[in-house]
Amino acid sequence: MAGILDGLKVIEGSAFVAAPLGGMTLAQMGCDVIRFDPLRGGLDARRWPVTEAGRSLYWVGLNKGKRSLAIDTSKPEGREVIQRLLAAPGPGNGLFLTNFPAKGWFGYDSLKAATRDDLIMVNLVGNPDGSSAVDYTVNCAVGFPFLTGPERGGAAVNPVNHVMPVWDALAGLQLALSLVAAERHRRLTGAGQYVRVSLADIAFAMMGHLGLIQELQVNGTDRRSYGNYLFGAYGTEFETADGRLVYIAVVTDRMWTELAKATGTAETFAALGRALGVDLDKSEGDRFKVREAITAVLRPWFGARTLDEVRAAFADTGVCWGPYQTVRQMVEDDPRCSTDNPMFAMLDQPGIGRFLVPGSPVAFGAVERAPPRRAPILGEHTDEILANDAGLDHGEIARLRDQRIVGGPIELT
Repeated sequence: MAGILDGLKVIEGSAFVAAPLGGMTLAQMGCDVIRFDPLRGGLDARRWPVTEAGRSLYWVGLNKGKRSLAIDTSKPEGREVIQRLLAAPGPGNGLFLTNFPAKGWFGYDSLKAATRDDLIMVNLVGNPDGSSAVDYTVNCAVGFPFLTGPERGGAAVNPVNHVMPVWDALAGLQLALSLVAAERHRRLTGAGQYVRVSLADIAFAMMGHLGLIQELQVNGTDRRSYGNYLFGAYGTEFETADGRLVYIAVVTDRMWTELAKATGTAETFAALGRALGVDLDKSEGDRFKVREAITAVLRPWFGARTLDEVRAAFADTGVCWGPYQTVRQMVEDDPRCSTDNPMFAMLDQPGIGRFLVPGSPVAFGAVERAPPRRAPILGEHTDEILANDAGLDHGEIARLRDQRIVGGPIELT
């Protein structure tokens, strides 16, 4: 089934989260993505979580829908194969995505000279000066660990690192967007280019987008942690009668009205607003200022009801809420994480088993969403890529295999 980006072929040299996610995002929208790795797998080939047999669930999660080439690029013959793939003629070729250092034979000018003048290379780096950084070293530098965790009040102590690699996730999507933008520019102008994306720049830019830089410079205020309270509005967690936790978020006046109506607290909150001199109906800032008083009113209502009773009370209302769920509860109980959601399908992954696999979360109106595809085995498509994409004959392929320049398929354990 053709995707929205059908006709583009991306060569990917990558590891870890961001660059593989960028390639997978493109693959799930129809790009033919060829990922190349060393014969025994790359830096992330055995990354946790793994199965009891040692096969990486992480790797198969980030490489769905790609083709795999196992190749030794430390040798000239291996580098020549990659150059041949990048040099392939046609408007959809000459696209390279990587987070490896752009130097030596891997540098843009060297690759351009060896392949095609309109080569597009999208390269993720750590810091803007080219030095190394990963999600967790970037996150600790932008202040979020001091905004995460229990409400501390005064000085920022005991930072809490977030377990979600959010900067890697944003970088992966930015890489995919950057490649598509550069390809569009090439179609309009005929010019290729080197595109450099810094993981740290993505994080620091987002701090500005969210107003955190300005909050310090204009207001002189260094944001502190507020526990699970939603900063600047009203939102927090409540425990139900059966020991479950739910989160309530109020980011519009209508949501506040609906919450008060559904919980039967409208008159109580009207009196509270008058007593405290705040406008709970129209000011989300006021709701944040008196958040603890609001929570004290609402907590008994949740504590007297089970999760199912809360769900029933909020059904067909404008209340914005959600239950806290473990991963197990999400997988076993939430229809959004099941084949009821057209994004998902049950697929067999060779060497691992059958499990739920997500496809693209984007549903285009003009193109039917393609079903998800499993990840390849390392080197599963080596001969196919060498013959059909690099244009090598059977004798050349056999010679590369005999010299251990290429290999596969290989089960990683």
